[in-house]
Amino acid sequence: MITFFLYSSLLLLAITLANVLFWPRVRRSGTMEAGVVSVLIPARNEELNLPACLDAVMGQGEVVGQILIYDDHSSDGTAGVIDRYSRQEPRLARVQCRTIEPGWTGKNFACAELAKVATGRYLLFLDADARLEPLAVDALRQEMVNRDLQFLSCWPGLVMVSTWEKVLMPMLNFVVFSIFPGPLSLYFSYPSLALAHGACLLIERQSYLEIGGHRAVRDQIFEDTRLAQLWRMRGRRGLCLDGQRIVRVRMYSKLDEIWRGFEKNFYPAFKSDLSFWAFIIFHLVAVLLPFVWVLFDRDQRLLIAISSILTVRLLLAQRFGQPRWSFIIHPFAEMMLIALGVTSWWRCKTGRGVSWKGRIYHGNPDKPVGS
Repeated sequence: MITFFLYSSLLLLAITLANVLFWPRVRRSGTMEAGVVSVLIPARNEELNLPACLDAVMGQGEVVGQILIYDDHSSDGTAGVIDRYSRQEPRLARVQCRTIEPGWTGKNFACAELAKVATGRYLLFLDADARLEPLAVDALRQEMVNRDLQFLSCWPGLVMVSTWEKVLMPMLNFVVFSIFPGPLSLYFSYPSLALAHGACLLIERQSYLEIGGHRAVRDQIFEDTRLAQLWRMRGRRGLCLDGQRIVRVRMYSKLDEIWRGFEKNFYPAFKSDLSFWAFIIFHLVAVLLPFVWVLFDRDQRLLIAISSILTVRLLLAQRFGQPRWSFIIHPFAEMMLIALGVTSWWRCKTGRGVSWKGRIYHGNPDKPVGS
């Protein structure tokens, strides 16, 4: 078992080191082509997030030809924010809200409705909590052109303010970049090497229409990576690049938001129970158990395994600007991660479903999806 701990931790370290050293960042652009990008923002109860998002989008320059917002049955002041900004920005418009069709998740339906109205050569799907840096849109567009892509996702920098954010949010990058070989995705087109972050997706409009866009993943909660996989399955070029220097997002602010947000995505991110439980067991045995085992056995291989796991956390903290002290409480964060996964599985399997913004997904089959 100790040998397994050692080899597993060294593998995680090797993958992480490759990502830290060789996974490319989005490069700044010095060119600008007018009006070629339509920015599409699905917004449900985003009164507080939307103004800062729109201010950043409107400052992107003439590359942005349209700014379309879908007010997804909001119960707060989102509509008022849209109306106020539309009066001062001629490129900005609200897309008419419709009742969600059966079989769709709310966000996918909103994105599909936005795409119907968009006219730009490129569609930039942007979450309302995303904050673009100056010239970010043109930098993304230029990456699309230079790399001959039809699909580009930008992995954002994660803004963490509260203690719970600093404890748990770094686990997102740990889970992804300790197992996903980012540099290999540049050279191999396998769908299994597809990755995306739904906060920032730039897609060639013609390709979007030909492949079916969000309709093709209409019932998926984990729609961003499913879209990335679909593009590769259809022979199109798609990548996810490190975009933390051009876009940042504060995904959640409180413990209950973090819990519900991770719970919503965790189990649905896996294609089968087998892959889900393989992930849970691997993290339980290879990533958490060494910290317990070392209390009873001081084998040198075990100490190397633990050091490797903590080095992974430190490397990712350095690359993504996360608080370095969070690596100290890694075992606690790992226990929380496993608990989240099991809870997500249990809620989906028992029909209780996972909830987000007042909607239930993967719940009782007699209840319409997204109701």
